[in-house]
Amino acid sequence: MKVLLVNGSPHKTGCTYTALEEVANSLNKNGIETEMFWLGVEPMAGCIGCNACLKTEKCFRNDLVNDFLEKVPTTDGFVFGTPVHFASSSGALTSFMDRVFYGRRSLFENKPACTITSCRRGGSTSTFDQINKYFSMNNMPIVTSQYWNQVHGTNPEEVKKDLEGMQTMRTLGNNMAWLLKCIDIAKKSGLEYPKNEDIVKTNFIH
Repeated sequence: MKVLLVNGSPHKTGCTYTALEEVANSLNKNGIETEMFWLGVEPMAGCIGCNACLKTEKCFRNDLVNDFLEKVPTTDGFVFGTPVHFASSSGALTSFMDRVFYGRRSLFENKPACTITSCRRGGSTSTFDQINKYFSMNNMPIVTSQYWNQVHGTNPEEVKKDLEGMQTMRTLGNNMAWLLKCIDIAKKSGLEYPKNEDIVKTNFIH
């Protein structure tokens, strides 16, 4: 089993990475393979709603979004990490997730996911709620911990001193490993995923 951890910070080995690494360590101790996926520092375009990807299964921009999507079929769980920018996730991660999840429910459904946030002081819970909405709209079990999945600090050294935050990350990794193993046992015993109805889309006009 494998979990992909997405680092949505422009700092490759900064505070967000430090928190993600703590989650990864717990997953590894439970026998779960992990891979870190960094969004980098190049501009990340947002979704323009052209619907081309619904036909080709790839974004026409052919950037990191497509690189990530190639990994999804062989990935069992996801952790999306972000610094807090103005009480929300980084612009890069928001644009990235808008494009990754657009029209791809079948690619992600039933795969556990969670959010971790890194901030100096405030705005972490609103960011936490923002990212979790991607999972709740795509039939993805959301993995929880002993508290909101947040760490505090202005650099990795300070984050490591956030003892409750780091413990929350370890608990999160243990909980995700447990859920992944439960799903694996269910599959092997013949328990199938729920068969959902076809999506009915309406709006407030009709």
